[in-house]
Amino acid sequence: MSPIKSNDEEFRRLAKNTSEGPVVMLNLLKFKPGGAADYASYAKAAGHFVADIGGKVLYLGKAGELLQGNEEWDYVMLVQYPSRQAFIKMINDPEYLKSHEDRLKACERAVLYATDPVKFIDPKG
Repeated sequence: MSPIKSNDEEFRRLAKNTSEGPVVMLNLLKFKPGGAADYASYAKAAGHFVADIGGKVLYLGKAGELLQGNEEWDYVMLVQYPSRQAFIKMINDPEYLKSHEDRLKACERAVLYATDPVKFIDPKG
């Protein structure tokens, strides 16, 4: 059993959200010892599902110096999906769910946030 617990109430909110625009998912990942290899297997398989629905990885980085906070992470990743509904369709695909087992094996803990763009206000006008 994985220690990663989904927030069912937030998944229901995600499914009810009527926004049709793109959504960027913030992933914070902490691996179990040796979990990076399992995550690489997951990423390879899941990458096909992401691409098939029109999504793309915007950024994948190894976490560096922790300047604020107290939770250390191994990877930070931003993945853009064409919509929340596209993401939900992907995560309910039985073939995707098979590959997701490698993510559960790999991660000690994880954070997944659905984000919406905020218009930046340029202080220079």
